[in-house]
Amino acid sequence: MNRGPATTFEPGVEAAPVIAIDGPAASGKGTIAQGVAAALGYRYLDSGSLYRLVALQASRQKVSFDDEPRLAALADGLELSFADGRTFLSGQDVSEAIRTEEVSALASRVAVLPRVRTALLTRQRAFRAPPGLVAEGRDMGTVVFPDARLKIYLTASAEARASRRYKQLIDKGNSITIQGLLRDIRERDARDSARAEAPLKTAADAVVLDTTDMTADAAVAYVLQQYQTLSAAGSTGGRERGKKA
Repeated sequence: MNRGPATTFEPGVEAAPVIAIDGPAASGKGTIAQGVAAALGYRYLDSGSLYRLVALQASRQKVSFDDEPRLAALADGLELSFADGRTFLSGQDVSEAIRTEEVSALASRVAVLPRVRTALLTRQRAFRAPPGLVAEGRDMGTVVFPDARLKIYLTASAEARASRRYKQLIDKGNSITIQGLLRDIRERDARDSARAEAPLKTAADAVVLDTTDMTADAAVAYVLQQYQTLSAAGSTGGRERGKKA
């Protein structure tokens, strides 16, 4: 799967189709987006990793998370790359480092800053290239790729999302309580939805998919079916909204 290290926007790639998958924390965006990208042979963008990279770099360089200009400069100058499912910062593999709960919390703080979001917008759009792109995050369909061929908004109960994250962290040897995770998820939901810049919300033309009681494989199959239906119809509009699978 080619996630692509592109950091500049290439002329002529606007026509490459995009599947935008948005949703709150632990709704399954990454797993589902990667599954869809693999099935289609498309590129994959985990937009959240960019904010995590900014947070990690700021933490390492002791930059205050209240210093928006310096954080934006960090975002603009990141030496990042993606290869074989791994994430590299200045040539160092930081795939595990950016997935800690500490960095996740810091990334959420970084993501509310308008200048940081502006600095990363061009980088995110640069991943759009043939044969296509599956992009996941919180504003892929509303801000970054508003013309995406298919927009999916994933949702799940806070309890289900906390349970998923708990299992992931326990499997990695982390010591954490599900009550603490549930509190963190609810706080992050509120922060992401209330932020002034690109708040988390459902695009008007998105398909809403509730994954509370779905397996990842079933969700991937559903997204692929929606995309294939749109492609067969040769249409970029008329999406079904409010779908509960």
